[in-house]
Amino acid sequence: MKVRIRTVLKNAGSLQNGVDALPDDADLHAAGLTSHATVSLMLALEEMFDIEFPDRLLGRLTFSSIDAIARALIEIGVQDEAA
Repeated sequence: MKVRIRTVLKNAGSLQNGVDALPDDADLHAAGLTSHATVSLMLALEEMFDIEFPDRLLGRLTFSSIDAIARALIEIGVQDEAA
């Protein structure tokens, strides 16, 4: 799942220094994720995983790190391939 999240981040995240060297718990906002890029990321994740984020998960914290995104996806019901 985290590999797929990283793929989406590469395409939609617009991070200043890329995503490859970021640890899973790195603060994506500190790494350059803007509010506009967060919306693009959310939409790309919804398409990639064929889900819709519920309103309760549409906060900054949900998209704060790769780990946080993975937790949100699992909460929605996406199966973690690594599990």
